Amino acid sequence: MKQILLIEDDVTFSNMLKKFMERHKYIVDVSYNISGANNLLKSNNYDLIFTDLRLPDGDGIALLKQIKQEQNLTPVVLMTSYAEVATAVQAMKQGAFDYISKPFNPNEVLEVITNALEIKENKDVVTKQPAISKKTNENSDFVTGISAASKTLNEYIHLVAPTNMSVLVTGESGTGKEVVAKNIHLQSLRKDKPFVAVDCGAIPKEIASSEFFGHKKGSFTGAVQDKIGHFEAANGGTLFLDEVGNLSYENQIQLLRALQERKIKPIGSSTEINVDIRLVTATNENLLEVVEKGSFREDLYHRLNEFSIEVPRLKDRNDDLILYADFFLNKANKQLNKSVVGFSKEVLTIFQNYEWPGNIRELSNIIKRATLLTTGELIEVNALPNKFFKTTEVKTFSENFSTKENEKELIISALEKTDYNRTQAAKLLNITRKTLYNKMKLYEI
Repeated sequence: MKQILLIEDDVTFSNMLKKFMERHKYIVDVSYNISGANNLLKSNNYDLIFTDLRLPDGDGIALLKQIKQEQNLTPVVLMTSYAEVATAVQAMKQGAFDYISKPFNPNEVLEVITNALEIKENKDVVTKQPAISKKTNENSDFVTGISAASKTLNEYIHLVAPTNMSVLVTGESGTGKEVVAKNIHLQSLRKDKPFVAVDCGAIPKEIASSEFFGHKKGSFTGAVQDKIGHFEAANGGTLFLDEVGNLSYENQIQLLRALQERKIKPIGSSTEINVDIRLVTATNENLLEVVEKGSFREDLYHRLNEFSIEVPRLKDRNDDLILYADFFLNKANKQLNKSVVGFSKEVLTIFQNYEWPGNIRELSNIIKRATLLTTGELIEVNALPNKFFKTTEVKTFSENFSTKENEKELIISALEKTDYNRTQAAKLLNITRKTLYNKMKLYEI
C-alpha cells in the first residue's frame, strides 16, 4: 500500500481528508506543522506528500524547497485557496508536482494522487521535472494546463498523437488550435519529420492547386521556376490546414482526391508523386452545419474528422489563466529584453474577472504590451488597456450594422476585434462571409 504524508493545521479538515484517502486504500500519516513533518520524513519513505500552503511554523513552499534540496523524489502536492493560486504556480516552478484548490472535488484529489504516484514509479531514478513545463520542452508554445478542460484536451492529444488518424481541431479564434496541432505532431511517430502549417483562408482559390501540389516551370503564366507544394514539403510528416472551411468547392475535390489516392501531380507534370502525410485540420466554424448548407463536401468532412478535438475557450479553463499569464510574461521578457517578475494582485483579479473574447491570443497580446510599458518589477493596473475598465454597455455590432453611414467603420472594428478572422467578423456583424467579402471589396478594406 502507498504511504501519503498529509501536512495540514486544520484538524477537522485533515481528519476528513485522511479518512477519505484511507477509504481508497492509502496509508496516511498526518502532521499539523513543518516540524512534525520533518520528524516523520526522517523515519518514513513516503510515496506522496500533501501540504497546505500556510502552516503555523512556516509555509508549504519552504518545505518544498527543503525536500527538493535533499534530492527527495517524492512528489509534493500543494493545497491552496483560490486566492493563492498565483503563489502555487510559482511553487510548481520550484518542483511541486501539482496543486489543488479548496474546496476540493473528491475526483480531482484521486486523479492527482493517481497521476503523482504513476510519475514517481516511472521516474524513481530520474529527477522529477516540474509539471508546469513538462511539455513545453517539446513545443515552446504549449502550456500543460491543470483545469479539467485542459486535462481532457491533453488526454485526447496523448491518445491520438501516436496514430495516423486525421484530426479535426475545432475551437474559437485565438484558442491555440495550431499549437495543439503542433503538439500532436511532436508526440507522434512523425516528430522528426516536417510539420507544415497552411492558412487556407490566405490562399486564393485560383492558385490553391499550385500551393498544395506544386508546379513545373512554364506550366502557366508566372511559373518562372519549379515549385514544391505543401503536400510534398510535408511528405513523411504532418500537414496542418488551418481554417479548412475556407477552401473553395473545387479545391475541396482536389484535396479529397489527394487524400484518397495518397498521390499528387504538380501542375504541368505528367508524373505522380507518392505522399505519406498525417493530416491535421482546424476550423472555428461548425463544419457539420456548413456541410448541411451544401458548401462543404460531406465525404471530405468525414475524411478530415476521423478524430475531433475541441480546444476550450480561455474562460472555460480559468484555473490555467495564471499559468498562461506567467508563460507569456516569460516570453515577453525574452522578446523585449525586460525583467518583469510578475503581476500585482489587482491585475490578477482583473484578469480572472475578464471574459477574454480573444482567448489565449488576446492574453498574449495584452501581456506583451503591458510588459513593454512596465518599468518596475510587477505589471500594474496602469499598464492595461482601457477596455478592461469600460463600464458603459456597448451596442452589439449587429444592432449598429443596419446604418449605412458607419458600415465601413464597423467592418474595420469587427476585423480588428477578431484579429482579421473574416469568418468570426462576419458572425459579429451578423452577415454571411460572402457579404463581408463583397463589402470589404466595396469599401476597399
